[in-house]
Amino acid sequence: MTSVKLTRRELLLSLPALAVARHAWAQSGPALKVRALNHMTIGVTDPKRTIDFYQTLFGMPVQARQGATTVLRVGPGPQFMAVGAVGANQRPSITHYCATVEDFNVDRILKILADHGVTKADAAGGGMSGGPLKVRVRMRGPESGGAPGGTPEIYVGDPDGNVIQLQDPKYGGGAGALGEVLKVEPSPSKGLIALEDYSHFTLSGQDSAKTNAWYREVFGMGIRSYQGPTAPTLAIGPTVQFVMITGGGGGARAGAPPAPPRPSNINHVSFNMKNFNVEAVQKALESVGIKPRETTPGPVAPMRHYISMRMENRGGAKEGTPELYFTDPDGILVQIQDVSYCGGGGYLGNTCPAL
Repeated sequence: MTSVKLTRRELLLSLPALAVARHAWAQSGPALKVRALNHMTIGVTDPKRTIDFYQTLFGMPVQARQGATTVLRVGPGPQFMAVGAVGANQRPSITHYCATVEDFNVDRILKILADHGVTKADAAGGGMSGGPLKVRVRMRGPESGGAPGGTPEIYVGDPDGNVIQLQDPKYGGGAGALGEVLKVEPSPSKGLIALEDYSHFTLSGQDSAKTNAWYREVFGMGIRSYQGPTAPTLAIGPTVQFVMITGGGGGARAGAPPAPPRPSNINHVSFNMKNFNVEAVQKALESVGIKPRETTPGPVAPMRHYISMRMENRGGAKEGTPELYFTDPDGILVQIQDVSYCGGGGYLGNTCPAL
């Protein structure tokens, strides 16, 4: 990755959020060191339809099975996408995402989380983690594809309640003490697009500056790139992966009523691929029934694709960095970019400052 320079105005605008992060960092103990994005779990209305869709499009083998949840391999593995039925009274969504950490040890991780104000969930409710700044440890047993004594899985609620799972770098959603024992079943379809890995997740929350500071404090994340003066992306590991937190924290204009808070969620996932070509990807998407997005305003319907051109004011190329999105059969939003994409400038979005 090559370096880019911020203008003086961009630097000054970014200082308040960075100051919050530095202040938080200075007052807490050691951070957990994240290595890579590992997986996401999606809740859908018809798991078989979704599995067929993703295997047809990406040729994903089944890497493991966790009871009624199917684990689809992303790229060469062990990274994956887990597909399960949506919960009662819930909408289809990305329920959580996972990053791997060095020196995975449950007691060590819980101690570090506690040092950063994350407490154990002590009652039912509050979702997988127990709620914002809560943590739960699940021992996944053989009935859900885990080890006889249980495969430990750590679920943490960030300040907005979005859930990040923490695992060993070998974790693949299978059996064994580290979830590393896998039984791969070939995909019935070769797939039209060969995925390489995860690129990033974009999270929506209530106060992006506060939540950015929390991630930097707990995980020691550097800034991968900027998509606007006060919109950093946070580096996951040493490559190009990142997480981005958006929403809130700006306050209302003078005399204007405050806007109602938007619900916190994992807005979308991005995969990456080699030899990214907009027209070729669009052709593949359309061959499985994904149509161009309508020009009328409103939410994007399921099975649609579109391009967003990220311009210089958001850290993109002068003529725009094309970012390609589609929605799956349940309307879950997915992005595809080049394997070199780091959320930065240049046509491929691969020009980012050195960490």
